[in-house]
Amino acid sequence: MFEKLKAVKERYAEITDALQNPDILSDPVAYKKFGKERKNLIPVIEKFNAYNEAEELLQEAQNILSELSDDRDLKEMAQMQFNQAKSDLEKFREELKILLLPRDPNDEKNVIIEIRGGAGGEEATLFAASLFRMYSMYAERKGWKLETLGANIRELGGLKEIGFLVTGDGAYSRLKFESGVHRVQRVPETEASGRIHTSTVTVAVLPEAEEVDVEINPAELQIDTFRASGAGGQHINKTESAIRITHIPTGLVVECQDERSQHKNKDKAMKILRAKLYEKKCGEQNERIANQRKTQVGTGDRSERIRTYNFPQSRVTDHRIGLTLYKLDAILNGDIDEIIDQLTAFDQAEKLKQGVSD
Repeated sequence: MFEKLKAVKERYAEITDALQNPDILSDPVAYKKFGKERKNLIPVIEKFNAYNEAEELLQEAQNILSELSDDRDLKEMAQMQFNQAKSDLEKFREELKILLLPRDPNDEKNVIIEIRGGAGGEEATLFAASLFRMYSMYAERKGWKLETLGANIRELGGLKEIGFLVTGDGAYSRLKFESGVHRVQRVPETEASGRIHTSTVTVAVLPEAEEVDVEINPAELQIDTFRASGAGGQHINKTESAIRITHIPTGLVVECQDERSQHKNKDKAMKILRAKLYEKKCGEQNERIANQRKTQVGTGDRSERIRTYNFPQSRVTDHRIGLTLYKLDAILNGDIDEIIDQLTAFDQAEKLKQGVSD
């Protein structure tokens, strides 16, 4: 571990020097790249400095305790310092192990989320709308920006499907474990007998891909325009503003009809396509990593039932880590940090235990 920390410290010094280089300062792309790497290394450097300070305090206390002195008060203070420094060293060592885990290269990316109503008919679409509201409120709490990329709204206000982009610092790192099947158990308003229904909603989480992540050949795209459908005004039936893009080599198809502008719809559709192609590109590597793990939180299997929202008991259970919380209303209002923190901690513990490199 300490060899790694030494290398991190050396790299941090190199980057700090590079950021003062006029050539780097005049190159926005290079400056951003080095700045981002430096930002990621700062927590490790700060924790390593704290570790070294605790080690010095421990040594200082040991020296006092080993001296042939009758100063009882000094000895007591030294013993307290020794105990505290020893405790701090153990804590900092564990924290450094986590900080040195290989970072998910997508963690700092923005995130595209797609929510689709599954089993349960209209009730599933209504819960899809509830989940969209939950993520919207969570994004607001974090100060992130949310942009709808496309939506299929039902008459009762439910969502057959919706795609949206969340832009903000570390958005993917916080939301990546939301991918999977979310199950709801509640009595629908239309159910006269008061019988509890079970419905499902599928959530897919994709890191937003930049052009450097995925190279798309325009010659391999089939772009079709069509008239948008649904509510939205008279322009809906008069202009072919909706866009459908087919990526011929993979057969991937994306559509967008949210905007009046064909150009804006195309931009949004390309964001989704790029993210899907990037996910496909990373899929093989993720599968290999997953196969190496005996247990994993899971970030990609959309068929996996990950969470149940039980309305009669105001209970939310995450099945992957056996976490149950009795605060359904708060969670659906965007208070999901506790769930995300525990999922993250579990994933880190598994990586530490199994020594799996991402």
